[in-house]
Amino acid sequence: MRAIMTQADLSAFIAREFPQVCDDFAIERLTEDGIVMRLKVAERHLRPGGTVSGPSIFALADVAVYLAILARIGPVALAVTTSSGVDFLRKPAAGVDLIGTARLLKLGRVLAVGDVLIRSDGQEEPVARANMTYSIPPRR
Repeated sequence: MRAIMTQADLSAFIAREFPQVCDDFAIERLTEDGIVMRLKVAERHLRPGGTVSGPSIFALADVAVYLAILARIGPVALAVTTSSGVDFLRKPAAGVDLIGTARLLKLGRVLAVGDVLIRSDGQEEPVARANMTYSIPPRR
């Protein structure tokens, strides 16, 4: 499905609807079947030992799939995560951002399913893999 929201539209949407977290993320690019997102890793994203926390990795996956969906259906703020799973594969590199490459596997009328590969910026090996299912509210 072709994107109907641009990268600028999505950035404005997240800034307006989620100001509490919008500065943590950057949209790198829209892709044919998804989106590439950056988590701008800061001290608040780290756990003891200096590695990026699991909740921060989950947040990147969640935001990436959410925006990939909205890019294709428009600004539906009430689309919500109904199911998710994250496999933590290896420790992220220290002191670098995380890059999440999300692709939509299914975009239906009611449900959307996507997956995300998360890597440390500049690294090939993924640090995590996530799958997310979203419920899309009915159009009124």
